[in-house]
Amino acid sequence: MENQPWNSIHPDGGEIRRVAVYAASSRALSNDYLDAAGRLGRVLAGGGYSVIYGGGGTGLMGAMADAALAHGAHVHGVVPQFLMDLEVSHRELSQMQVVENMRERKHLMLQGADAVVALPGGCGTYEELFEAMTLKRLGQWNGPIVLVNTLGFYDRLLEFLEHSVSQHFMGNEHADMWSVVNEPEDVIDALVNAHPWSSDALQFANVQG
Repeated sequence: MENQPWNSIHPDGGEIRRVAVYAASSRALSNDYLDAAGRLGRVLAGGGYSVIYGGGGTGLMGAMADAALAHGAHVHGVVPQFLMDLEVSHRELSQMQVVENMRERKHLMLQGADAVVALPGGCGTYEELFEAMTLKRLGQWNGPIVLVNTLGFYDRLLEFLEHSVSQHFMGNEHADMWSVVNEPEDVIDALVNAHPWSSDALQFANVQG
């Protein structure tokens, strides 16, 4: 049974019920990363959120999903057929959706979510994260985006994003599209206090100088 949604309000006025989590499936990660992923699952479940993620049963994906399920969250996995074996898909989710390809997976995860939380990950996580940022910049998806910066994992990416702003490839206002926390326990506050965003963002998608 899916938990009742925690009383969080999406910055455009809607309630945050479902959170997309982007994360690594690697089985060669430090326990510090795995621990943080598990804590995120507990935090989201404790907040009454349901979770949508890539459906993996290993790495940070598996640790997050296991903890969320153990604490009562509804967890929906989305996985392309060709990755069912490679990522060792989770076998005990509330719901598993098998799709044709990665594009469909990304689309369904983001469009089905009111907010995004990114744990550390590799190129697949980066791709998902940047697509969410791009669509938010264009006002096509307006939810909060939170990076969980375990062990400073995202420090260099954040420096690069700041560099993009300083060089005018992005506007100063675009730095409000995401927020950063060091600990999973701070994610809910970050979701609730995210900078307001709406489809009007399309009007300043291009940097005017």
